[in-house]
Amino acid sequence: MSNEKFKEIINSEIPVLVDFSAEWCGPCKMMKPILNDLKSQMGERVRIIKIDVDQNPAIASAYAIQGVPTLMVFKQGKMEWRQSGVLSASELSKIIARYE
Repeated sequence: MSNEKFKEIINSEIPVLVDFSAEWCGPCKMMKPILNDLKSQMGERVRIIKIDVDQNPAIASAYAIQGVPTLMVFKQGKMEWRQSGVLSASELSKIIARYE
């Protein structure tokens, strides 16, 4: 994904949850069903995208991603929240609701 495309996506009116991950990362694999659950709970109230740090080093570097998974919530291009590690769908739902 290009930096321009990424910036276009995170510049949304609705919150955008970005999951910075890597194929080799065990905890990252745990996030997939959690994010699917979150999407089914929140529907169109959130956009969820996954960024592979190995395939998108420029984006990972721009946001100083040190470890994966790192989750961020953006709204209108501004990073509102950031945390590394695995979180549950209910925890993420509460966090995203703050920025609706």
